[in-house]
Amino acid sequence: MQVANARKTMSRQFLLILLLLISTLACEHQAIQDEVQTAASTTTVDLRNLAENHAPAGIVNNTASPYAKLKSIPIGDCRWTEGFWADKFRVAEEVMVPYMGKLLTGDTGHALNNFKIAAGQKEGKHKGMFWHDGDFYKWMEAAMYVYAINKDEEIMEELDEYISIIAKAQEPDGYLSTHVSIRDDLDRFQNRKFHELYNSGHLLTSACIHYRITGKTNFLELAVKHADYLYELFSPQPKELARFGFNQTQIMGLVEMYRTTADKRYLELAELFINMRGKSKVKVDATTRYGHIGDMVQERTPLRKETEAVGHAVLALYYYAGAADVYAETGEEALIEALDRLWESVTHRKMYVTGAVGQTHHGVSSQRDMVHEAFINDYMMPNATAYNETCANICNAMFNYRMLGVKGEAKHADVMELVLYNSALSGISIEGKDYFYANPLRMCEADRDYSSTESRNREPYIECFCCPPNLLRTITKVSGWAYSLAENGVSVNLYGGNELNTRLADGSPLRLRQETNYPWDGAVKITIEEAKSEPFQLLLRIPEWAEGATVKVNGKASNPRISPGAFAVLERSWKAGDIVDIDLPMGIDLIEGNSLIEEVRNQVAVKRGPVVYCVESPDLPDGSNILDVYLPADGDLKANYRPGLLGGVTTIDGRLSIRKDKKEGMYNRLDKPEWDQVDGALVPYFAWSNRGDAEMTVWMPVIWE
Repeated sequence: MQVANARKTMSRQFLLILLLLISTLACEHQAIQDEVQTAASTTTVDLRNLAENHAPAGIVNNTASPYAKLKSIPIGDCRWTEGFWADKFRVAEEVMVPYMGKLLTGDTGHALNNFKIAAGQKEGKHKGMFWHDGDFYKWMEAAMYVYAINKDEEIMEELDEYISIIAKAQEPDGYLSTHVSIRDDLDRFQNRKFHELYNSGHLLTSACIHYRITGKTNFLELAVKHADYLYELFSPQPKELARFGFNQTQIMGLVEMYRTTADKRYLELAELFINMRGKSKVKVDATTRYGHIGDMVQERTPLRKETEAVGHAVLALYYYAGAADVYAETGEEALIEALDRLWESVTHRKMYVTGAVGQTHHGVSSQRDMVHEAFINDYMMPNATAYNETCANICNAMFNYRMLGVKGEAKHADVMELVLYNSALSGISIEGKDYFYANPLRMCEADRDYSSTESRNREPYIECFCCPPNLLRTITKVSGWAYSLAENGVSVNLYGGNELNTRLADGSPLRLRQETNYPWDGAVKITIEEAKSEPFQLLLRIPEWAEGATVKVNGKASNPRISPGAFAVLERSWKAGDIVDIDLPMGIDLIEGNSLIEEVRNQVAVKRGPVVYCVESPDLPDGSNILDVYLPADGDLKANYRPGLLGGVTTIDGRLSIRKDKKEGMYNRLDKPEWDQVDGALVPYFAWSNRGDAEMTVWMPVIWE
């Protein structure tokens, strides 16, 4: 009996000791977790001070950038009032943003579900592409630009709900990429094709925009934690991460974090990601030939030594845009010299007449690396197989907007405009609900592989969803690109009906109103509504196509130096009621390609003002083949504005020739062709494929009679 009691006593004591040990371990575990959480949330950035001292800022906040010649206007200072971009913004506000939001927050687009799963609020597996987090951040950014104009609090309430979910999905140390967090079989940064840094860049950028528009720091706090995590991870430059700068949106994002918080570590890290490229030896063999390496990801040659745009066009142009942001802060000559060379390479040897870039879906670089959605050799410009990813075209505009800031040269705004009116807008339907990923310059029956991310017509949802939100945020923010602040004045970068209510660099108020039916009409009227009494400059972009442009002030001819492709500078003491009239002649131009572009020899494209045109099968007689359409050089073409067609467009009407004697052989003896003469119409390229199945071509053989 005594032995039994002793055993019971010992058992109780053992259980008590075991319970005490478990309790102690639990407390220690909680203490460790608290320390991790505290360490993760401790930063050098004073968020409370940022909230208390919030001030308006631009999309690219280069206000204090010492090497930027033109500064961004604060978000919301320019509002479209009428005409082309006012119509596009209205469609974005009423259709594009809500429709895309339903896709991405529902079971079609997966994005919000992925954040909920990572946050522990939902069961399931990650769905969608690895980079889908970044797509969601881009959509959030677009919604913020709409809020900046209409101040609809429902938008912000919805975004705040999503931000709270994203906060719960973020790891305690600041890491945030749902496809890695959700899966048990993946380690962080084990494969750069997972696009973790791409997600990072869009997170940082979107959070900065949210803070600039709202003054709130709930989203910025997540970005600060994440940027700090990246700094701690990458700044020691561990060997295993030396080549991890893939799809480098994080460079732009880090520079904007530096501009927002004044934490120099972020600028230091942005420059580090540039410096890392091209340092590692790249070995390509049979097992790696098709990998994301070498020229495909711009890692063969350090940026400062590069002379040619190579590889994946989106990756390249995000990279160049980020480098331009870094230059605006550092002023490093080697960096801007490289960017000038790369701009020349893109613009004058690899860019389509529509401003599109990325000539091939799959191809080979000049150094024989396999490339994808990429630049290829100079002047190699296929039309029917042109890839021209919507994102690449937008990135071309983003790069040029940043180069406009640092260089102050109108040629960069010319490229921005070319992209906006042509190869960007072609990525979305007139209605605002369907999307193109690739943007060829010719579409014929059965001549193209529509698998993967290409499609015969625009799609309501693309599995690789990077392009639609990228285009949406561009449409909603383009008012912020319309003007820039000069040292003592303002530049007019883009024309369109709008009101500008801003402050010049010296803090003095400036209000002006722009009235025009651009791009269908080249007459632009700018009325000064408020201005300081001291002289300042009005810089008017004269597009490179605007030969014979004139400028009048208060009805009298002005005498600025007017050169197509440059800014005309008006400097004077302005007063309320002053009127500037700009006349940009819009002739109908037949454009020919460089003789080195074999694909367009003896063909022409039609361009009026900034708009490139195409002929589309709905405007031809039934049964016509787009490849049999020829354009007489003297076809007496006329511009005709049609408010009821394709949302309201100007068509180019005139005589077209359709060849009747089509021969089936691969090679045939030349006989004198037989022609049908028809009255045809050309529509803006961006508006094609909005009337059902259609063939289309931008380039047409020309007939000289």
